[in-house]
Amino acid sequence: MDKLTFENGSYRTGPVRISLMSKVLTSLTFYYRLVSIVVRGSAQAKRGPYGTPEWCRDSLYTLRGLEDVGVKIEITGVEAITSFDGPCVFIGNHMSTLETFILPTIIAPLKDTTFVVKQSLVDYPVFKYIMRSRNPITVGRTNPREDLKAVLEGGAEKLKAGMSVIIFPQTTRTSVFDPATFNSIGIKLAKKAGVPVIPIALKTNAWGSGRLLKDYGKIDPLKQVHFAFGKPLWIRDRGTEEHAAIIEFITGKLKEWNAEVA
Repeated sequence: MDKLTFENGSYRTGPVRISLMSKVLTSLTFYYRLVSIVVRGSAQAKRGPYGTPEWCRDSLYTLRGLEDVGVKIEITGVEAITSFDGPCVFIGNHMSTLETFILPTIIAPLKDTTFVVKQSLVDYPVFKYIMRSRNPITVGRTNPREDLKAVLEGGAEKLKAGMSVIIFPQTTRTSVFDPATFNSIGIKLAKKAGVPVIPIALKTNAWGSGRLLKDYGKIDPLKQVHFAFGKPLWIRDRGTEEHAAIIEFITGKLKEWNAEVA
């Protein structure tokens, strides 16, 4: 099967022949393809088994679907994921639906992983079977105390079992990164479990937010997609310095990519 090839920890979209249909009806062409990927994957997940290879496969198919309509993708710093043994907590900003679909094909072949997600994603029609197969940590986003408990207890359990956790500390997706809304829940989890964190800076606004369905907005090939992984950080003391370092890493990358920072 086709897979991402990283050169010195990096990947960049190569030359792609864009069809006329993809140029004229970019979003429609991509979402038509995405629906077929999700429906097929969900049917397989419902029947079972739908494991890491299948999850990575469908994630990669989605990435290729974006590239085939003209979206260019750059991924850097992947060597950080394999620079140590054992699980970790991945902490990143949350800009769009894109990272939820694409991160698995980057991370999961290197470290067994799952997400912290909103309960609504686990209940989402059709897609819910894929999400449930990954046994994610779910939060309601209405009771911060309960969410913290769910992440710390459920996350520590998964990390102890050798599974890494991907968490987006912002309360909602946004194209503008505001450090004030970037909480330290990932730091608390890493400290509790005694594992390092890897920061992820994301610029994924090529996949916009929709008016009727927020998860499915306009696909804009003029906006390049960026994923950057930072060096692993081990939590000391209360993790204040590490939290600041993650924010600095994300902010620096976003400014480098001409993205908005509050």
